[in-house]
Amino acid sequence: MRTPTRTPTRTSTRTSVSARRGARRAANSSAAGTAARWGLVAYGVVHLLIGLLALRVALGDPERQADSGGALRELARQPFGQALVWAVGVGLAALALWRLSEAFLGAARPGGRRPKERLRSAARSAVLAVLSASAITLAVGSGSGGSTDERSRDLTARVLDLPAGRWLVGAAGLAVIGVGVWSGVRALRHAYREELGPVSARVRRVVDVLGVTGGVSRGLVFAVAGGFVVQAAVRYDPDEAKGLDDSLRALASTPAGPWLLAAVAVGLALYGLLLFALAHRHRG
Repeated sequence: MRTPTRTPTRTSTRTSVSARRGARRAANSSAAGTAARWGLVAYGVVHLLIGLLALRVALGDPERQADSGGALRELARQPFGQALVWAVGVGLAALALWRLSEAFLGAARPGGRRPKERLRSAARSAVLAVLSASAITLAVGSGSGGSTDERSRDLTARVLDLPAGRWLVGAAGLAVIGVGVWSGVRALRHAYREELGPVSARVRRVVDVLGVTGGVSRGLVFAVAGGFVVQAAVRYDPDEAKGLDDSLRALASTPAGPWLLAAVAVGLALYGLLLFALAHRHRG
């Protein structure tokens, strides 16, 4: 009597599909949704503070550090600051895990299972994980929040010392410029609506102001930072690389002067408000 040979394969396939469905249901559960909202609020707080710090720099307060490290230290100075930094760090970690689940399982939004979207979720998860680690180390007292300028120069110096390091740094800079341009274009196309639940026309108009202004401002800063990385590769000088703080300050040296920095600072703060709106109306 001949024994069927396809049954184990079919059973294995059904089991695999069932496991993926179960994992996806867990990722889209109410608990996961709550964690995602918490993380979006935490990320919004960071952007809002960076925007406000950059605005103070534009208004003549050069001692402020307008980047994630400065934002976390500013938060730590507030009443119950350590608890607030802990809340932000844990929230960012939760959001990083949620984005990682999107990378593996696909997002619930339309087109969320496409390879491009999975890659974007993975990149977001990595950035959030680094920012979360910075917040938590500051909360436990073993870190100072760090400076994105110092980290950018240190990383550029290490990569320049590698074989073909100049080419690697140049490619990384072009990639960051590409991310900045892509972010701005996505904002102009209202791509943030993919994560926005059903809203009234009036609310949508408000969110569009936040999303377009904030997304374009954020994209511009990425593009400027990437340009400095390319410059570091061309000149073979890691000191040419700049983080968020120095990239923002560079805007004030343009013909538009501090007005451009002020406009971008307001845009970054509005992006923080957009994240609050997405957290409130989050649909996954």
